[in-house]
Amino acid sequence: MQDTSQVVTNTEQVNGSGWSELLYQRLKDAGIAQMSYVPDAGHAQLINRMIDDPEITTSVLTTEEEGVAICAGAWLGGQRSVLLMQSSGAGNCINMLSLIGNCRIPFLTIITMRGEWAEFNPWQVPMGKATKASLELMGVHTIRVEHEDELDAAMDSALTLSFDGDMAVAIILSQQFLGKKKWIK
Repeated sequence: MQDTSQVVTNTEQVNGSGWSELLYQRLKDAGIAQMSYVPDAGHAQLINRMIDDPEITTSVLTTEEEGVAICAGAWLGGQRSVLLMQSSGAGNCINMLSLIGNCRIPFLTIITMRGEWAEFNPWQVPMGKATKASLELMGVHTIRVEHEDELDAAMDSALTLSFDGDMAVAIILSQQFLGKKKWIK
């Protein structure tokens, strides 16, 4: 059963949300039919936009590696999919990424970083430091976005590499790009 409720967030983003709409439009134009996610404040606006789209099937995950399997199944079933996650979830996917690499299944993930600039939670720092290297060791091509004016070209590159080149690709949205987070009390 598809979750049609809005994602509740417990953080506040400093930066605007124009980039969420850009990502939504690019994913929609690329024919993304499925989106899976673990709720994340950094992706909240994009997640909500995709939940509201009746043409996109959304799946709430209990852990990110389930999303890797959903992306593989979507591709085998003739659909394009995207996995939205936070950098702390990337570590959960490492073993499942061997399926993607060995079978040359197109895979696209968009990752919001934690453990970097202005991080308030020290538990986020270790995976924040290891995300890019861990993904690349598993054969995932990474494209890091630091500024909003880089996002459209990054999406173009990621969509082409993934769905035309049968590659695993991660767009990494830096924590500075996302803006400072703070807990709402």
